[in-house]
Amino acid sequence: MTPPAMSNTTTVTPELMTLPQSNDLHNHEPSLQLLSWLQVEGSLTAQLEAKAGQPLRVERVFEGYRSLSLAQKHQLGVKGAALSRPLLAWVREVYLYGSDEQPWVKAQSIFPLTSLKGSARRLQQLKGTPIGYVLFKRTRALPSRRFISWTCEGWQRQTLYDWYERKLLISETFLPTFTASL
Repeated sequence: MTPPAMSNTTTVTPELMTLPQSNDLHNHEPSLQLLSWLQVEGSLTAQLEAKAGQPLRVERVFEGYRSLSLAQKHQLGVKGAALSRPLLAWVREVYLYGSDEQPWVKAQSIFPLTSLKGSARRLQQLKGTPIGYVLFKRTRALPSRRFISWTCEGWQRQTLYDWYERKLLISETFLPTFTASL
């Protein structure tokens, strides 16, 4: 199944793609089918569930407080002297399973503590719930910036969401079991 056409809210251009330093780049360019998944707008959870024909299974790997790296601070838009100070966030790392025994996606959600106020505190209580159920409950699209890169685990999309004026950074890596199914 190919995800639906993208909306015009976020366009991933070649400038936003980070390719590995290699003489053999053709092996590290996403296929057109995978590129459509890397660029899909709205709830990736909903699209993956449609492909699987069933709800996703979420396996939590880590959930708790962590200090952000300098790169993560930059991605979240931290500037000035705040870059040199420790910044805590609630971090959730999960594997998402579709219709296979092996995971399809490895995901990491970063919620800076400054974003976890009021009703957003429920993001710390997701347990086995896919984050897409919460983020896209009332809207199909959120203001966002997206970056696509190759990692040692596969192609990854990192999306900085503006959810009710709170910044959230979500990374999703498409694993070999998923890419083989395209």
